[in-house]
Amino acid sequence: MLARTLCVAVLVVACCGSVNGESNKPFGPDFPKLDSDAVGEWWKTKGKRGNGPRLMVPRDQVLGFSVYTVAHGTLKLTAQLFPLLPDESREVTLEVRSVGDEAWRKVAVEKVQYPGWSAHFRVKNWDATQDFDYRLSHGEKATFEGVIRKDPNDKETIVVGSLSCNSSRTPGPRPRMVENLIKQDPDLLFFAGDQSYHHTQHTFGWLEFGMQFREIMKDRPTITIPDDHDVGQANIWGENGKKARTPAGPAGGFFYPASYVNMVQRCQTWHLPDPFDAKPIERGIDVYYTNLVLGGIDFAILEDRKFKSGPQGKIPKMGPRPDHINDPAYDRASVDLPELKLLGDRQLLFLDQWTDDWTGATMKAVLSQTAFCGAVHLHGSPSNRLLADLDCNGWPQTGRHVALERIRRVWAPHLCGDQHLAVLVQHGLEAASDGPYAFTSPAIVNTIYGRWWHPEDEQPGQNPVVNSPLAWTGEYEDGLGNLIRMLAYANPEDRNDETQRADGHGIVRFNKKDQTITFECWSRFADVDDGDQAQFPGWPVTIRTSQNDGRTVKGYLPELRFADAESPVVKVIRERDGEVLYSVRVKGDRFRPAIYEPGKYTIKVGQNRPDQEVLTGVTSGAMTDQRTEKVEIR
Repeated sequence: MLARTLCVAVLVVACCGSVNGESNKPFGPDFPKLDSDAVGEWWKTKGKRGNGPRLMVPRDQVLGFSVYTVAHGTLKLTAQLFPLLPDESREVTLEVRSVGDEAWRKVAVEKVQYPGWSAHFRVKNWDATQDFDYRLSHGEKATFEGVIRKDPNDKETIVVGSLSCNSSRTPGPRPRMVENLIKQDPDLLFFAGDQSYHHTQHTFGWLEFGMQFREIMKDRPTITIPDDHDVGQANIWGENGKKARTPAGPAGGFFYPASYVNMVQRCQTWHLPDPFDAKPIERGIDVYYTNLVLGGIDFAILEDRKFKSGPQGKIPKMGPRPDHINDPAYDRASVDLPELKLLGDRQLLFLDQWTDDWTGATMKAVLSQTAFCGAVHLHGSPSNRLLADLDCNGWPQTGRHVALERIRRVWAPHLCGDQHLAVLVQHGLEAASDGPYAFTSPAIVNTIYGRWWHPEDEQPGQNPVVNSPLAWTGEYEDGLGNLIRMLAYANPEDRNDETQRADGHGIVRFNKKDQTITFECWSRFADVDDGDQAQFPGWPVTIRTSQNDGRTVKGYLPELRFADAESPVVKVIRERDGEVLYSVRVKGDRFRPAIYEPGKYTIKVGQNRPDQEVLTGVTSGAMTDQRTEKVEIR
């Protein structure tokens, strides 16, 4: 485990009971062993092999790693420590200096939070126009250094590293992956969940993950969001925070105490921009859904499990588990009940407001834990074919449709993880391929619950990818009836051979000038210096941003010409039902809005928000109609 990369020091400290107000059982008497490697008299634990406490390190190495973001003029940085001994300081100091300067400037001292052993820094009025070195210090000898990068607004292409599912069955460093990521130099790292599979030992698992990736995380903004295994569950249907019956969770809720869930979330998400609505859910469980604008790309960060309904007791059981369907004759409507939730009302309100706010942004993207479809046929082993898995966001289908409609509204792709199978799909809502694109990253280490894309008839779908090296691309229905077009997938070839398990990571490039998005998928053992041929077959794939709305154009509204303004936001609303067709930042000083059915429409515009109504009751003209409306942006 961690001992592979760190020297273990053996210290003996005589102490008993609560120390420094740090309870031996911080999660209550019903869960005395939760996080036991890092709470109470942790230095007396024997470890799984009886060779001493697993989290004991030399005392000049107690600062493990850090994660940070900068948003709205505020730096938020979390310093993650190894557990501290009773007589050690509970404070961490943050110093900064302009790159190239010699003198450090102390900006803050923060307390170490227990349980979890994290310290959190908020620095307002942060200058995001230049790089800064930073240094964290604890006690007399422990330090950790990195770089707070300037906002890459001046870059034409913003690069995002997308990763998830870091199996604990292969411990130790990830040297080739980290080396490749450093060469690819992402502007932002996104870890979509399951950073740890240690379930009831989050501090150990989080530190294990952090030590593996700290050399790439320390010098760039990083988004980490916890998924089910991070909080000790097999799956999560959060149902607004109710108490789950078991760690399997199909009846809904969180199994472990709210204090444990909140510790996990604090360590992994405190450094994100402040939540859109910070009000806790049931049992006092915190929320973190928010957005981050970086380099002109606006990333919505969702919690796609926190409000979702659990299937057990609500829908008929049609498989060996409440969340698995194997009956090909089942009625799809019977599992898509009107009272079921996916993202929840609060997050939908957030998405509504996010789609209209383009401040500082030229493109948008959505980040969450799992996929809005079931792009998987074989689960766990090549012999286990499953029709539908209700753990994915393809269920409930109505909730999926509502979420994707909002994502499509701003021409945003969706990035996620969780599925242990890399795929690139285009969603369909009313028709095939009329929705946004979605990229599920491969598992960092794919030793837990492998999955495969393998149609039973072994035939391509309609509209397959031309000249693809992959046999099964094209348009399909998943087991819940959701429409998808499969563009690329990376099946494991041999899960007994780590070089053929389809371990890896994703890279997504947002080109602001060309308004294109390129999806790349790299093997954990690839050499990125070999170029595109080192990627999994079927990648890279490049699309235009506008292709995230794949509806068939049936006509155009009058051309808009913007006086004294370039690239404003244009919003088109269908008047018969108030549906927003799209709300996008257009390129240039003129734009002709497309529509997808005849009718009357309202057009709103604005520099950063479409809050200026310019046309109402307007109808589409002929495809060749050259009518132009001059619009002055106020």
